[in-house]
Amino acid sequence: MGIRLDKSWENLDPETIASLPAQLGVYHVADENGTVLSVGYAGARHLFGIRTALEEELRLHGDRASKFRYEFTSNYQSRWDELLMLHVYDHGQLPDHQRAEENRVGRLSPN
Repeated sequence: MGIRLDKSWENLDPETIASLPAQLGVYHVADENGTVLSVGYAGARHLFGIRTALEEELRLHGDRASKFRYEFTSNYQSRWDELLMLHVYDHGQLPDHQRAEENRVGRLSPN
């Protein structure tokens, strides 16, 4: 098991979100081409965990967001940081709306 979030993509729609348990975790939200729009987490401030966080992502990205993948974890903050570092390693920068996080995110060499 590596550190990448490489689960299968699921459709990002209200029905799929409603079927998820209200748990803490991390996720990727992507467009139809698989371009990651958000590297996110569902933490203690999300009333219904990952369901609340993904509903927020739908409002933020609108029709551009079409799929997601996730991982449940109680260590969501540390895992989120890992995923942010991996995204910078793979793409050279974070998704547009998350660029403010780049200065606080460390560097990672997964290979």
